[in-house]
Amino acid sequence: MGEITTTIHYHETHMQSPQFQAALTIAQTLQAAGHQAYFAGGCVRDLLLGLTPKDYDVATSATPQQVQALFPNTVAVGAHFGVILVLQPGPDYPGPEAADIPTEVATFRNDGSYTDGRRPDQVTFSTSPEEDVRRRDFTINGMLLDPAKLAAGASVEEATLDLVHGRDDLRTGILRAIGDPRLRFTEDKLRMLRAVRFAARLGYIIETTTLAAIRELAPQIHQVSPERVRDELTRMLTQGNAHIALRLLDETGLLTEVLPEVRKMQGIEQPPQYHPEGDVWVHTLLLLEKLPPSPSATLAWGALLHDIGKPATFRRAPDRIRFDGHVEVGERIAEVILNRLRFSNDDKAQILALIHNHMRFGDVMHMRQSTLKRFLRMPRFEEHLHLHYLDAGSASGNLTLYEFAKQKYETMPEDAVKPTLLVNGRTLIEAGYKPGPRFTEMLHFVEDAQLEGQVATTEEGLKLLLQHFGPPA
Repeated sequence: MGEITTTIHYHETHMQSPQFQAALTIAQTLQAAGHQAYFAGGCVRDLLLGLTPKDYDVATSATPQQVQALFPNTVAVGAHFGVILVLQPGPDYPGPEAADIPTEVATFRNDGSYTDGRRPDQVTFSTSPEEDVRRRDFTINGMLLDPAKLAAGASVEEATLDLVHGRDDLRTGILRAIGDPRLRFTEDKLRMLRAVRFAARLGYIIETTTLAAIRELAPQIHQVSPERVRDELTRMLTQGNAHIALRLLDETGLLTEVLPEVRKMQGIEQPPQYHPEGDVWVHTLLLLEKLPPSPSATLAWGALLHDIGKPATFRRAPDRIRFDGHVEVGERIAEVILNRLRFSNDDKAQILALIHNHMRFGDVMHMRQSTLKRFLRMPRFEEHLHLHYLDAGSASGNLTLYEFAKQKYETMPEDAVKPTLLVNGRTLIEAGYKPGPRFTEMLHFVEDAQLEGQVATTEEGLKLLLQHFGPPA
């Protein structure tokens, strides 16, 4: 990895962001009141890497009560741990579009023991920035930055206070725990997954003793709540280099613990005439490698799980390797995974729909017009289309079906794909039909005829129903 570079152009750009200005105002207010105040954590890392931070956190020697006394609009999101959310007016204040900008302000602290593997049982507030950074997770996240120096014209390098040699690890591309890695991971088991995420996203190597500690403690990841595991895995899949994250999960032993069903993909052969790339694991990693920047969580999880049913349905038939019923089996396995990780009902429904429909593209050029139109109007069809693009591009590379479906999806008018129904339940009742189980079948039948272009009016629809289902009883 090359030297850290910070340009004047970038320096000016990030200082114009509302988030930076809000955090700068907070830090300067704290400093003016006689307290130490620094930007801390990921924002410092990103600034040193020339990236735009998503948000800014402030670390200070002021106690939570002192922070609240200095700012009129605060929320005590974690006062016991020294964390106060300070809300600053947005740039359009006091106009109609005004929105408060939240900034986390945390008091320097020492952490006690972590009996639950998540949070310290007790904390001791401190006035020492060195004590505060020593309890943080990784060296690249343990640096501080004096925003007053930055605002005065200093470079990011000049304004950075590095007490853990984080800049050295940034330069060499190393992900290293601060202090004893075993202690850091024992304190908060989620840090093991965070190590994988940061290393994958940044393309870093996990330092040897840090890696060894993760391998040793991987079985203890189950102390972390399913929701936190889900969120961390989702970040791995959506923040870049998801394929590297999966390999690191496997290398550390974490994959066996959090997604054992995915690990079963390894070594599952596929028919070479359709999958020259290799086994199911290799195919899945190729899909993840091709994910677009910042994909939706549902598309990313759909890419990961679309072939999750293949290991259980592998069969070496006389003609070729087969995976009969792998879609249906995959849906059941995926549902178990998604329930275990406590996905929302909406996300779960979309991910399962992606799995359920991913093989239907094989018939897309031969579908009846009614079937094709129903296919194209599925909710968030663009994700189904993108998954097929990834799937085909990671196998044979033949995108003919993708191009056909994409062209139909982009050019077919909405009123042709989902027209106003010529015949509905009220129409049937007015025609003398009694509501009952056959209503659904009748309505589906006449809508198919409408989508096929066989009927163009309500009268034609009723006439077709009369011919097919007979007169009202």
